Amino acid sequence: MAYDIRLVKLVNGDTVLGKYSEEGPSLKEVAVLQTVPTQQGVQMMLLPFGYPFEQDITGEIRYEHVIYEYSKCPEELKTKYLEATSNLTLASPGGLKNLNLGAAGGADLSSLLKK
Repeated sequence: MAYDIRLVKLVNGDTVLGKYSEEGPSLKEVAVLQTVPTQQGVQMMLLPFGYPFEQDITGEIRYEHVIYEYSKCPEELKTKYLEATSNLTLASPGGLKNLNLGAAGGADLSSLLKK
């Protein structure tokens, strides 16, 4: 199932992303995007909107609290969000290029299992 993940700014100034729902309309499973300055520049951190009182990405924010919707949400940010909400690691299409596919195009899984 493909989700409509949207990146928005709320009236309180928080930048959040979540799964858009036309019921309401609203954002579900809301995560807040925070920037953290580092020596190398700025790093982005994805946290549950209710952090530190909630450890899971849950909740819902009605769209009437949105002041701005970004036209595009970076794919890497969507991937990180989906990983955080599903507890799964998603492979990018280029992430599988190190597998030896052999002449027939099938992966030699036995070479991966040998120590």
